Amino acid sequence: MAVRATVARFPMDSDAVESSGLPWGVTMTPFAAKDENGNPPAYGSDGHLLPRCDNCWAYYNTFCEQEQWAWTCSLCGTLNGLSSDAIHRYSRPQSCPENISSFIDLELPMEGYEEEAMQARPVYVAAVDLSSSEEFLELVKSALLAALEALGPGSLFGLATFSHKIGLYDVQGPVPVVKNVFIPPDLDGTLPIELEDVMPLLSFLAPVETCKDRIASALETLRPTNSWERTTAAGQGLDGVLLGGRGFGVAMEALFNYLSSEYGNTFALARIFAFLSGPPDYGAGQLDTRRYGEQYASKGEDADRALLPEQTPFYKDLAAVAVQAGVCVDVFAVTNEYTDLASLKFLSIESGGSLFLYSNTDDSTLPQDMYRMLSRPYAFNCILRLRTSSEFKTGHSYGHFFPDPQYENVQHIICCDSYATYAYDFDFSNDVGFSRHTSEPPMLQIAFQYTVVVPPEELSNSGPSSPSRSKHSLKRRLRIRTLQFGTARNINELFDTVDPEAVLSILVHKVISASLEQGVREGRMLLHDWLVMLIAQYNDACKLVQYDHGNSTTARIDVTFSQCPQLQPFPRLVFALLRNPLLRFHEEGVHPDYRIYLQCLFSALEPSSLNRAVYPLLTSYVTPDKQAFPRHSLSRAALITSGSPIFFLDAFTTLIVFYSSTADPSLPFPPPHDCLLRTTINKLKQERSITPRLIFIRGGQDDATAFESFLIEEQDVDGSGFTSVMGFVSFLEEISHSVLEYMK
Repeated sequence: MAVRATVARFPMDSDAVESSGLPWGVTMTPFAAKDENGNPPAYGSDGHLLPRCDNCWAYYNTFCEQEQWAWTCSLCGTLNGLSSDAIHRYSRPQSCPENISSFIDLELPMEGYEEEAMQARPVYVAAVDLSSSEEFLELVKSALLAALEALGPGSLFGLATFSHKIGLYDVQGPVPVVKNVFIPPDLDGTLPIELEDVMPLLSFLAPVETCKDRIASALETLRPTNSWERTTAAGQGLDGVLLGGRGFGVAMEALFNYLSSEYGNTFALARIFAFLSGPPDYGAGQLDTRRYGEQYASKGEDADRALLPEQTPFYKDLAAVAVQAGVCVDVFAVTNEYTDLASLKFLSIESGGSLFLYSNTDDSTLPQDMYRMLSRPYAFNCILRLRTSSEFKTGHSYGHFFPDPQYENVQHIICCDSYATYAYDFDFSNDVGFSRHTSEPPMLQIAFQYTVVVPPEELSNSGPSSPSRSKHSLKRRLRIRTLQFGTARNINELFDTVDPEAVLSILVHKVISASLEQGVREGRMLLHDWLVMLIAQYNDACKLVQYDHGNSTTARIDVTFSQCPQLQPFPRLVFALLRNPLLRFHEEGVHPDYRIYLQCLFSALEPSSLNRAVYPLLTSYVTPDKQAFPRHSLSRAALITSGSPIFFLDAFTTLIVFYSSTADPSLPFPPPHDCLLRTTINKLKQERSITPRLIFIRGGQDDATAFESFLIEEQDVDGSGFTSVMGFVSFLEEISHSVLEYMK
């Protein structure tokens, strides 16, 4: 459980928060195996016996004062009695994880799971769009073959297809059998027959270890439905015009109902991989994509604002059905046409899944992403609770979770992997803040309750037919992290303890919220104004403003935070964020689906990854085996002045190796597999939550547009939101003018 605060020393009171201009909050990655310093938790059992405060319900921890018969809560100061069992346990304090470490992970008893081995079988269902192309289906086949390699023994797999009909595959016999049911074209239509009556669920779900070859054979039979078949089914066969055929909404709803009958019986969590090649355009849940082609400018409307909200609550409501059925949905959209991910995204993010977007089939990393996603551990049915000491409280919470309808500051996460990150910001509970004279520093406690599927123990004497091979078990665990923070005595101390990456995370969440509620223009203004205020507060606090001959219009402002290294990344980060497709305008050619994809990606990334995605890292090499400089600014001038022949750019989703046009022709291109540069690339690819695209470019011979588009300091965005020919230096000048206006 990695936790990063925006400031290591908390502000004393609300005035200190206001005067600093900094967001105050934390980011957390609850299922990360280690904390932010690389330390694992202390493991133990009997989590249900851990003492809890009678007043605030916080858990006993190493910061609590313990007497023989009682303990004092480190969060609220309440004195609590100890049970006789706890007194006996704590007579040997070093035997209890909660007395050894403030970061613990304890096993809980499984309630209501008598047949836990049966109920733990992991279930995976692929739902494949047949209203597509041969190339799309070839890519999906490759991805599913990679997925089958990643799935452990005991897993169950089902193959379904959708177009104007739903196809269910039975692969457990000698030959794959497919049974179809037609989808009604009406907007409020439902299937005429339940899928259970088309094919029993246990015929549909096949054991991976015995049926892998048959599943592969079934995948080979997938063919796109032809346009004649689709238009005839849709009742619009005139001149072969295709006006329907992708009944995604009905197919998803039917699959959820199909699987729900075995929730808690055959499986504890089912995952559906939904592969889409375009927008749902048939039956219930069809989306009107004509809104993308509308001329908003002529109507005086903001296109960015018009295309960000969902056009129908259908998929948000469907996500709630998925959660009730114990199903998590991952959506893989492989398309460059407008698919309205603004409406579809809820199906994945609210059911605990992920949203992936690939613009074409040629250089798609879909197979690698599938394998990576299924190879890493995940927790499910998670509950996240954050508690604070009494002087402060949580304000907003951010991330792909949904709040508990009954309890405050309790979030539910359907499915959570080791990368999934969430954020909170804080407010003071009163006007006093933290007392300067108290011995009780600010405290934070995060409790994360979760379930994991434990694979079967492969005993040395277990043969292939041994029934124990396929038995999984469920484990319910409680992970608790208690943190103590210092307080900053003045604003300089606050500035000196800033974590720029954690600040960026909270900022991006706020900007995305503003964009969704009020449009991209509002999100840009919020970001621009924040930087202006931060620079103004910094200059004021450090008394740096110098007026030339007493004239306030020619004052010199320190816009680069020259006296505070911790704040120095912010001008570049804000500049880069304003250049990012997340916040660029519709008229600049930003595809609305790509913007939605970035919103979903950025709002789940841990701070270091987000920092890399916003401001790429450019390094240079003398040879593929020798690094020249570890960091350059993103400008052509940096390339020219460094004189290095090889550059490596890491933009999180894209990795580019660029050989300059003046590079020695004897340098091997592309870099050999055993060199330092390749080792660096492979390490980065292994550490990523998604598979970055790797591009090699030889300057002067290949098209270098992909590389040059990341040299953002050559292009500019001014604070009013219009692109111009200015660069980063001009951006700083504009910010300086805005700061002067603000300080007048």
